[in-house]
Amino acid sequence: MAALEVRDVTFSYDGETDVLRNINLTLNDGELVCLLGVSGGGKTTLFNIIAELNRPQKGCVLLNGEDITGKSGRISYMLQKDMLLPYRTVEDNVALPLIIKGMKKKEARRRAVELFDKFGLESTQKKYPSELSGGMRQRAALLRTYLFSADVALLDEPFSALDTLTKSDMHRWYLDIMSSIKLSTLFITHDIDEAILLSDRICLLGGRPGAITDEIIIKEPKPRSSDFNLTEEFLSYKRDIISRIHSQS
Repeated sequence: MAALEVRDVTFSYDGETDVLRNINLTLNDGELVCLLGVSGGGKTTLFNIIAELNRPQKGCVLLNGEDITGKSGRISYMLQKDMLLPYRTVEDNVALPLIIKGMKKKEARRRAVELFDKFGLESTQKKYPSELSGGMRQRAALLRTYLFSADVALLDEPFSALDTLTKSDMHRWYLDIMSSIKLSTLFITHDIDEAILLSDRICLLGGRPGAITDEIIIKEPKPRSSDFNLTEEFLSYKRDIISRIHSQS
């Protein structure tokens, strides 16, 4: 059974002009699937539907086989910015989803702090977001996302604001943590290199209305070598993806 399945989803804001049409997408347990395409293709709109911020005119969303269409609060969603509250400590920021769900603050903090070492956040509990580096803030935001929903995470360009070296470190770290906690991830990016380095599969979303036009399977096993982006295999994937994206325009 798939961790997440989108079936025949069609959506429009005005009820007349489709933004997305007949979207079908599957995310299997432990997979990382990237949505890749030009800006305005409907990727964030699709995430909003999966997270139940918007309801489709047609189709449904299944989580572990259960129809969750119209049921908010079931899938975690991390935006481009970390959205940490500057006036709360790191532990209180991370524990917030558990508190919102009704857990007492003391227990929520305890549950959150238990995972700080695993997420590379040791000794940051009492610090404030302004005291953390960009990479550490993203780790805190990812832990908060995980505590909201431990099965599937939607990540919308979470590493786009990081410098190249920090982003590379975060890529390796995120793949390790995904494997460790058995998390399935649907990932939006405009960065072709990032998509190839992280993905099990890449789905190209394009056109007007938006539709999934292609799927590319990245066959190299994970973890991939640190110089994979310098290999002919990597460049072959990149040329193929660029060609497919250009054919959409």
